[in-house]
Amino acid sequence: MAFANSEDVRMDELCEITSSKRIFAADYVSEGVPFYRGREITEKYKGKLDVSTELFITEDKFQEIERRFGVPRQGDLLLTSVGTLGSVYVVKPGDRFYFKDGNLTWFRHFKGLDSQFLYYWIGSPQGKAELQKCTIGSSQSAFTIALLKTIEIELPPLSIQRRIAGILSAYDDLIENCQRRIQILEEMARSLYREWFVNFRYPGHESVPLVPSALGEIPQGWEAGKLGDFVQFKSGFAFKSGTFTADGAHRLVTIKNVQDGFFNPESDSRMTELPANLPPYCVLADGEILLSLTGNVGRVCLVYDGPFLLNQRVSKLVPVEAFDWAMTYSMFREPGMRGKLEQLSNGVAQQNLSPVLASEMEFRRPPRELRQRFSELAEPTVQRIVQLYSTIQNLRRTRDLLLPRLMSGQLEVTVD
Repeated sequence: MAFANSEDVRMDELCEITSSKRIFAADYVSEGVPFYRGREITEKYKGKLDVSTELFITEDKFQEIERRFGVPRQGDLLLTSVGTLGSVYVVKPGDRFYFKDGNLTWFRHFKGLDSQFLYYWIGSPQGKAELQKCTIGSSQSAFTIALLKTIEIELPPLSIQRRIAGILSAYDDLIENCQRRIQILEEMARSLYREWFVNFRYPGHESVPLVPSALGEIPQGWEAGKLGDFVQFKSGFAFKSGTFTADGAHRLVTIKNVQDGFFNPESDSRMTELPANLPPYCVLADGEILLSLTGNVGRVCLVYDGPFLLNQRVSKLVPVEAFDWAMTYSMFREPGMRGKLEQLSNGVAQQNLSPVLASEMEFRRPPRELRQRFSELAEPTVQRIVQLYSTIQNLRRTRDLLLPRLMSGQLEVTVD
């Protein structure tokens, strides 16, 4: 079914498709105006609120480019066009950045096409099929501007475009709101952990003297021990990749699902049947804590949208005493802990963390009563984080079910 009163139009009739002016490595500085590559746009596309900006250009350089060639403005659209293809971002009010030529394609100066509608169309089956026609390269895929200009899009009236974009963006607005709430809750839990167990400013600390220990001065009543006395590192199962299937009932968690503070529930690896010798702990439920053991060592996240199966190179963190769940998560989310785990890692091609060595790390264990008091305060906060992640996943599913039906005209849209 097609839209009423729609027509197929070439993309170059609807907007200007271009790229940036080349910026050389000598122009990069340590701070200034953010300079984005495909990586940063992909992070934005996946919903990350604070992208990991690594490159900057000076304010003077930015103003020169702005004056001579223009810079991204509100409503412009950027598309990743090398390597990871198809990540898309619509420039928001207040955004101020420049970007790398070749890596990103710039859609601007729209005529009869709403950029937010284009954003969702690119993610639809119709949009993906059109983009596939623009792909070149065997060793590294890429889009070319020349081919992108030839894309044809079935275009309903502008009022309908905006209505469709408004329906879909309402879900994205709710998702972003949940993400911001998670960000606040994360900081609350981590700040409490830091105040009590790093800075030793817990309730009643004024009357507790510091005493010498093998780990330096610690509050009286605390113990200098090993991390393994507090938390167990349960390594994943060595599934045979030859038994993976695209439509299996059992989803696997691999290293790529474990991001920094964020669990990606989309699993490419599945099993039809469970191995007979699979340890019970390798069946993951919502709220369980995961740690990456290879590559980018020390990433920690909470499982949601379970159940999953735990694959090798990922470890489940299981507190020795169950009430220490929130403390375990907060502790491993601390940058200081990640730094220690990275120092323990070995490997030439990529880092590898041994759970055995991690268990031997020195650890300042607070008294049980103090840890229980922390749990009473922090556990509801961390539980709410898991619930919000589940809410986000449900919103995404609903949006993704609506998107192809709206973009194909299967769902009728009316405008007041």
